[in-house]
Amino acid sequence: MTVPASPSIPYSDNSLNRARRALRCAPFTLKLYQDFQKQGIFLEKIVGQTGVDEGYTLNPIAELIVENDLLWLINVGVLRREVDGQGITDSFRLTPLGRTLTAEWAADEATWKDELTLGDRLANRLRRWLRLPI
Repeated sequence: MTVPASPSIPYSDNSLNRARRALRCAPFTLKLYQDFQKQGIFLEKIVGQTGVDEGYTLNPIAELIVENDLLWLINVGVLRREVDGQGITDSFRLTPLGRTLTAEWAADEATWKDELTLGDRLANRLRRWLRLPI
């Protein structure tokens, strides 16, 4: 499915598919990405039972795992870290690509993650392990 990308930023099909796959494989809910769109979310709001209570994850997830998943989403272009006067923070926001895919997910919330196949999970894991940009 081709997504109408941001009018100012053309995304290749490879970039869209890689980011879409990474988003589907991540252990986070649509609510987290919708909140990322409104404001920066700090890491500690996503970790452990707090993440479940906020509706960002379905199960408690350790800080290291959450951070690694967020860093992968940065690598594929879905997220960015916020910066303040002191430098990089522990807060994350959506990129234009992330906003595009969040809108796609919201429009097809019932089946969006269901379209994920075992091949998608393996491809995401392999690219993530090897840190392949494609």
